[in-house]
Amino acid sequence: MGISHISDSEKLARHLRDLREAHELTLASLAHRSGLSRATLSRIENADVSPTAETLGQLAAAYALPISQLLAPLEKGFQPVVRLEAQSVWRDPSHEFVRRSVSPSNGQLSIELIEGKLGHKQSITYAAPAIPGQEHHVYVLSGQMRITVEGKPYDLNRGDCLRYILFGETVFKTLETPCKYVIALS
Repeated sequence: MGISHISDSEKLARHLRDLREAHELTLASLAHRSGLSRATLSRIENADVSPTAETLGQLAAAYALPISQLLAPLEKGFQPVVRLEAQSVWRDPSHEFVRRSVSPSNGQLSIELIEGKLGHKQSITYAAPAIPGQEHHVYVLSGQMRITVEGKPYDLNRGDCLRYILFGETVFKTLETPCKYVIALS
């Protein structure tokens, strides 16, 4: 009997399917709730495709969970020190986007710290917040980015910090340079 190795994409697919079933939703009802097609949801749950950042945002909003809870199977259990090599990384190649969970939230700690890298001339739209009323602090480490929060644009450069409480759509957009930033969620 051999040892079974499950890839991160298979773990994520299984978790998303289990989450849908735990909420007693069919693919059709989740499609209606999330705005994603039934076929897309099926391909994600079968690990045929990896979800994009926007897709994860739509699923998080449908379940009223932070994206980190969708990516939970990629996280390790609670540790006081989260070493770089232990931080889970998720990639969306279609947006040249990398999401590193620097300090994931869990049952004991409520603040989440995320490092993001978004390629040049890229745009990611989150149609609705996963958790309405959640506090966000975005600190730009390098590059430039325009973040539009509920229709109001903010141009950010290295060292700038944008703080907001989110109830609506957000758009993260880079122009000529990639942007590296940190988001603290509470």
